[in-house]
Amino acid sequence: QVQVVESGGGLVHDGGSLRLSCAASGSIFELYTMAWYRQTPRTQRELVALTTSSGDTNYADSVRGRFTISRGNANNTVHLQMNSLKSEDTAVYYCNVNALGDDRGMMRRLSVWGQGTQVTVSA
Repeated sequence: QVQVVESGGGLVHDGGSLRLSCAASGSIFELYTMAWYRQTPRTQRELVALTTSSGDTNYADSVRGRFTISRGNANNTVHLQMNSLKSEDTAVYYCNVNALGDDRGMMRRLSVWGQGTQVTVSA
């Protein structure tokens, strides 16, 4: 089994910064991508930022230049540094891990989501 846990959400004023962290654990044989998504009650879940095992990154246009995704010192961790936050960044942020891992005794390509962490930016 593979588990994903996020941390670091909270309340911040417009223009402030927050850092989200995500850790994947369990029987992971190869980690392909780690990504952050976000969702509000009025929108579908959307990709915010993604990093691959080779270090390539991709960002949503709305956050490029303000957010930075980076891998942690531990291989199975990823961070999202969010600067110059705006009220429209308010959402629940989810970490997603794509990996080759153990699924009930079988090696499979897995897509695992964390439980989400709330980010609220107040004006």
